[in-house]
Amino acid sequence: MSMAMNVHHILIDDLNPEHRELSIYRTGSVNRIRLQDSIYKVYASLEIDAHNYAALFHYRIIEACSALPFISQTGNGLDSWDEAFLHNSRLNELTTLIADASATIDRQKNETILLGWHDQPVAVAYLRSIDPARTANFLERLLLFIQESEREGCDLEFIL
Repeated sequence: MSMAMNVHHILIDDLNPEHRELSIYRTGSVNRIRLQDSIYKVYASLEIDAHNYAALFHYRIIEACSALPFISQTGNGLDSWDEAFLHNSRLNELTTLIADASATIDRQKNETILLGWHDQPVAVAYLRSIDPARTANFLERLLLFIQESEREGCDLEFIL
């Protein structure tokens, strides 16, 4: 006998404080640093909101960037729930990877993506609407941030 599972679908709303408390609601930042500094100092920072955080993974931008030799605490390179560093000498390559990935995004195609799910105690699927134009705008700001970092001789720290 098969039993149908009743799954609740929750579309993440950034304005809902309860949604912002969920572990699936992830944000991050990209920090301009200098690995050779004797003390940790952030020279500038670019925040990654929850929408763009999800979009970076959905559009496989993080996966594409993982081809570069990021240094991370876990040894997994650039990945979620981690911080990873990229030396200044590789920032030009990072710019190319992000620009190439950005060019493949259909800016007219809004999407609803599955962020994750659980089945206990109640089956819930967490969804998020992705606005590709908003993501493209963020990627333009990210590219400028990377280019400025390269010119200033800085390295990058990704906190995902």
